[in-house]
Amino acid sequence: MALLPPEKGARTGKPPMLDVDFNRNPFIVIWEVTQACDLACVHCRAEARPWRDSRELSTKEGKKLIDQIAEFGSPLFVITGGDPLKRPDLFELIDHAVAKGLRTTLTPSGTRLMTPEVIQRLKEHGLSRLAVSLDGSCAKVHDEFRKVDGSFDWTIGSIRRAREVDLPVQINSTVCKLNIDDFDAIAELLKTLDIALWAVFFLVPVGRGIRSDIISAREHEVMLNRIYDWTKTLPFDIKTTAAQHYRRVVMQRMAQEHAQAGGGGAAPYFTRLSATPGFSLGDVGRAAKGVNDANGFVFIGHTGDVCPSGFLPLSGGNVRERSLVDIYRNDPLFVEMRDYTKLKGKCGWCDFRDVCGGSRSRAYGVTGDVLASEPYCIYVPPRPAGLEKALPKEEIEKAEAFIR
Repeated sequence: MALLPPEKGARTGKPPMLDVDFNRNPFIVIWEVTQACDLACVHCRAEARPWRDSRELSTKEGKKLIDQIAEFGSPLFVITGGDPLKRPDLFELIDHAVAKGLRTTLTPSGTRLMTPEVIQRLKEHGLSRLAVSLDGSCAKVHDEFRKVDGSFDWTIGSIRRAREVDLPVQINSTVCKLNIDDFDAIAELLKTLDIALWAVFFLVPVGRGIRSDIISAREHEVMLNRIYDWTKTLPFDIKTTAAQHYRRVVMQRMAQEHAQAGGGGAAPYFTRLSATPGFSLGDVGRAAKGVNDANGFVFIGHTGDVCPSGFLPLSGGNVRERSLVDIYRNDPLFVEMRDYTKLKGKCGWCDFRDVCGGSRSRAYGVTGDVLASEPYCIYVPPRPAGLEKALPKEEIEKAEAFIR
């Protein structure tokens, strides 16, 4: 991962996200257009099934939603599901989004619906990127995830066809106990596929994703450091999802390397990273500062409910009743989640709080509290003076319990 000077991103066509106030405008907006899908993935947050829900937003309502998304400026717009290809009006929705100037990406499922002809049409209709899920380096691992034989072959074929028509590809891979030992092999496979971005997701217990499949806090730390090492050797960008503490790992590793090289003062960009939570990589799928649930990120469900994340099933309102812009900017749930001074447990006093914030989705999935401490982070922040007076002893102990 090559960290770029702040001005470098200005030449990529991305909005200057370092100047964006996440209290007003998100970096990424995800719309779940349907929950229908022909796969039965073991970790599916949507608990997708083959048939469509009659309560889905209509084509007219979808276009109105897209108009509201465009009011945010130029956020990254992701059309997801279920499988978006199950909607017959998909290309009409893509056309509307592209006409509004939105950088539009699509996350289809690895099924026989993803034909070469469909991929060609996606390119012709102006899709910015195709995001495809790949959770194993071979059919045995991936298809066991998807519960449908042939998904691996359909997925690999889709990736190759997309590159043939010069459509950029993002790979989404979810880390859990079922496949953690296969990630080195996945990385080797991805080197052969000419992808633009590898998005490594860390399991959140929601939908069919269960807590017993989450890797341990220490395995999280090992994996995050592996990702940092991969950024130095793999020929594509890597980002994490639901692993906000990766930013802390990056900053620690940068500082360590700078010190080992005999550098004085702060590591390159370390001060800037501290001041602005995240980093700019000039890529369609990367924010220039740290995104978190409700903070630079918003998710619209298939029936119009607006949530901080697809992994956090709490609604701040419904677009059939209120504007998406109003919900994101003003709903108490969203406003409170953006205020990191309200974080509880060790996240609340962590010296990396403002660059990380912990996964709010995982905190909620494990504890039922969106402001609770990130339960799968091993970092022990120094306790500030007077902490025992500010918090009861039992709350401090509870916050630190997950690291042991």
